[in-house]
Amino acid sequence: MTASLGEQWAAAYAAKDRDALAGLLADEVDFRGMTPGRHWQARTPVEVVDEIVLRYWLEPSETAELVSVATGGQVGDREHVAYRFRIRNPDGTFIAEQQAYYVVTDGRIDWLRIMCSGASPETVAGPMPDADDIGRACAVPPAAP
Repeated sequence: MTASLGEQWAAAYAAKDRDALAGLLADEVDFRGMTPGRHWQARTPVEVVDEIVLRYWLEPSETAELVSVATGGQVGDREHVAYRFRIRNPDGTFIAEQQAYYVVTDGRIDWLRIMCSGASPETVAGPMPDADDIGRACAVPPAAP
């Protein structure tokens, strides 16, 4: 089974694979991201990958391990992927999760929205979720009886 572009994005992100990340994006991409302290915008793969993701979101001193990834199906023409990382840097080990919605045109992502939880110390983050638990913050609660 072939991984979705969202799953490929999460794996390339964790590997800090610049070429793979850029290759998943269309030459013109409508990108918006939200982290705890800032909103981000970009229009090209170079801006997304070099000037945001690998410059600020995963700093050069950090390594990332993809802990879990789950796809959430489609919302209209948009696909969903949620992924959780274990991040290590000189300050310690942290956990962060991102929710991404994206549109694929001609085999590449041309519309991408990412919201990041921010990094929390791993000791505070609790146990790792299984694939069924990741992304629950975005789920619609069941209707009251």
